[in-house]
Amino acid sequence: MLLDGGAHVLLTDAAEPPVVADLVAAGASWLGALSEVPGSVDLVVTSPGWRPDAPLLADAARRGVEVVGEPELAWRLRAGADDGTAAPWLAVTGTNGKTTTVTMLEAILLAAGRRAVAAGNVGRPLVEVVTARGDDGAPAYDVIAVELSSFQLHWSSSLAPAAAAVLNVADDHTDWHGSFEAYRDAKAAILRHAPVAVADAGDPVAAALVAAHPHPVTVTLGEPGPGQLGVRSGVLVDRAFSGDPAGEVLLERTALELPGPHNTVNALVAAALARAAGVPADAVAQGLAGFRGGAHRNVLVATVGGVDYVDDSKATNPHAAGASLAAYPRVVWIAGGLLKGADVDPLVAAVAPRLAGVVLLGRDRERIAASLARHAPSVPLVTVASGDDDRMDGTATAAEETMTRVVAAAAGLARPGDTVLLAPAAASMDVFRDYAHRGRAFADAVRALGGPA
Repeated sequence: MLLDGGAHVLLTDAAEPPVVADLVAAGASWLGALSEVPGSVDLVVTSPGWRPDAPLLADAARRGVEVVGEPELAWRLRAGADDGTAAPWLAVTGTNGKTTTVTMLEAILLAAGRRAVAAGNVGRPLVEVVTARGDDGAPAYDVIAVELSSFQLHWSSSLAPAAAAVLNVADDHTDWHGSFEAYRDAKAAILRHAPVAVADAGDPVAAALVAAHPHPVTVTLGEPGPGQLGVRSGVLVDRAFSGDPAGEVLLERTALELPGPHNTVNALVAAALARAAGVPADAVAQGLAGFRGGAHRNVLVATVGGVDYVDDSKATNPHAAGASLAAYPRVVWIAGGLLKGADVDPLVAAVAPRLAGVVLLGRDRERIAASLARHAPSVPLVTVASGDDDRMDGTATAAEETMTRVVAAAAGLARPGDTVLLAPAAASMDVFRDYAHRGRAFADAVRALGGPA
């Protein structure tokens, strides 16, 4: 995109990926690994894979060269920005639930007849989406549902979504940001220029972030007050954007296909953002009722011998795992991986009463085992050696063999009526390529047990 716009583009990375050849052929220059910014550079666009203390980025900061991420670049390149026809952004961040909420929001917007798309930290890159034009030359989309990570927000300064939401803020990615406070402040950046700020009233950090905003909107699992969306007698109700003081009915909670209180919160936040954009209640109901969720997010894989096997590989931190575990009364928990500096003790203490057994794998499994010894010493525990110290040399076979042993151990601990739940509370890259690879390996191992889906 930058090359097409006439920019002089320099490329750098620790290793040369295959795509570099195509970019060089298009006019870019490959410089290999760099620790200092070349003198001719006006702007650095960084991948979130690089932390702020990476030598090149630290050098840019010393020299006063601006560093941005892809969302900030996309905001500046939006088609229609000069004449006011650019599609508004409805933006979501949070430690957990971002993708579910953004795709719920996309479903609502499409149900309302809007030309909408989910993009950013999910789906298509924002630069591609915001510069797309239709056959008539106008921007291709009316509105964009945008998922933003803390990494992306750290490198964003001018984003001004029409409405923005912080779902929740829990201990995560402190290894990248340096502290919980820096992580929280990165999340808060999504609200900086947004005229409407949405948060879960049940999350104290997120609620505090929107409390001082000129137009705060919160969601609750209880009876909504003025300026809230909530649940009244099993019905989702809007008292923030409705002209009726008593609120406007959106839909029955039972119409949502996704289990768990956290998914009710996700639906309420998606509804709030849509309502802020003028979407009528019937379109909210239609979009949410038709929503089926994404892969590896509390998906029932199969029922074998009276035991449900559920894939929530997307639960890559303790906060997400806690929300997942809360949806099931008696669980054989599969956990472990890379904790990314997160403290697992509060999670283990909270979920201990519902644990029927635990199977651990991954590099930080001993940290979780130590927490279980403190808070759930009587819960049966199986630890599966997974070769993660050697990073499994990237072979799918080794990772899948590990998951086969894990699922077999979980099946041995479960009894009819239990749920075997893959909610690792950790990242996957010590053993698997990504959380999706981990989830697929789990599903394959479960299906190998036999039994009807």
